[in-house]
Formats: sequence, C-alpha cells, structure tokens
Amino acid sequence: MYSGPMSTSERLIASTQDLLWERGYVGTSPKAIQERAGAGQGSMYHHFSGKPGLALAAIRRTAEQMRAAAEASFSGPGGAGDRLRGYVLRERDVLRGCPVGRLTMDPEVIADPELRRPVEETLTWLRARLAAIVEEGRRDGEFPARLDPAATAATIVATVQGGYVLARAAGSTAPFDAAVQGLLALLGVDGVPEPDPAPGPGGVPGPPGAAPRTGPESGPAEAAG
Repeated sequence: MYSGPMSTSERLIASTQDLLWERGYVGTSPKAIQERAGAGQGSMYHHFSGKPGLALAAIRRTAEQMRAAAEASFSGPGGAGDRLRGYVLRERDVLRGCPVGRLTMDPEVIADPELRRPVEETLTWLRARLAAIVEEGRRDGEFPARLDPAATAATIVATVQGGYVLARAAGSTAPFDAAVQGLLALLGVDGVPEPDPAPGPGGVPGPPGAAPRTGPESGPAEAAG
C-alpha cells in the first residue's frame, strides 16, 4: 500500500504499474489495484473510466520512466563508448525483467492498439537514440566504420531484452551480465574491469581469474609465514 503525499490518482497509477510488471494485464484486477493503492472503488472510477484507462496511464508512465532512465545514460559524460557502457551496465532489477519489454509478451496489451502504442513508441525511440550514439562513435573513430547504426542499435536492444529472459529462466543475473559483457566486447568497448588475481604463495599474484582463498588455508599460520 502507498502512503504519504501521493494523490489518490498517483497511487492508483503506481499500483497498476507494479501489478502489470508482476502479473500482466489479465492478472491485474481492479480489486488488486484498489487494495495496493489503498483506494476505494469509487475513487478509482472517479479518476479513471475503468481498468483499460488506468492501465493505459500506467503503461505511459512506465514508458516515460524508462526513457528518462535511458536518457540519463545517453546524455552522460564521455564519448559514445562510455555512454553505451553506462547504458548497458546501469543498475537494473534484472530478475523482475524490463517493465516495458515484459508488456510485449502480454497478449492483452499487444492486441489493444492503444495499450501497445506507448510500448512500440518507447522501443522505437530507444533504437533511434542508440543508433545516433553508434553513428557518433563511427564518426569519431570509436567504432568500426562497417557498423550499421540502426542494425547495431537493434542488436543492443535485443541483447538487453534477451538477457532479461535468460536471467529470469536461470533465476540468476549471471546470464544477463554475460550477455551485456559479450555485447560490449563485440563493440570493442571495455566492460567492467577484471578483478586483480588473488595472491599466490609468498604474495606472488596467482593465475588470472583466481578467486581469493578463504577458510583454513588462508588462516593465521599462512599469513604469518
């Protein structure tokens, strides 16, 4: 339930956003929206004509928030590679999936032109912004001239969205992380730096990728030696 300074209409929209993300359109009942928003049936129908109108407002709000989050990365400091890295590596609730991308899997949303429109417009905007950054990187010599900006932008979006699917199927963020790191490698953009190798005997660095040792082998006796 939402509380604080939010108006009733805002609580209803926020509740519907969350429920659409969690349950999809069919699973989002008016009763569930009202309970989560702490609003009565009369309040809901005072502000919105019904579930479709409220769902449309919630989807538009989710789309706006996704654009704002992406634009914060696209308008950040650095060159094209820095901004693409910032976008694909920004903090996400990976195991919940993309709140906009998941709507494309909802047959009720896709079947309704009004509900689908904000989803389609947002993904079209996202590809266009990414294509412009790739073109900038080509022009500045950060990316190979052979890259097609539109096709590369579609690949970036598909990798991120597909990474969500892999992560949810595995119940782990690891597949998402592997997908976006592989994407950055293909683009020639450095991803997250590898951790320093764990020290070996006598303080000599161990092999690349070695994990820090724990347990009895790294206890006081070894440290003192």
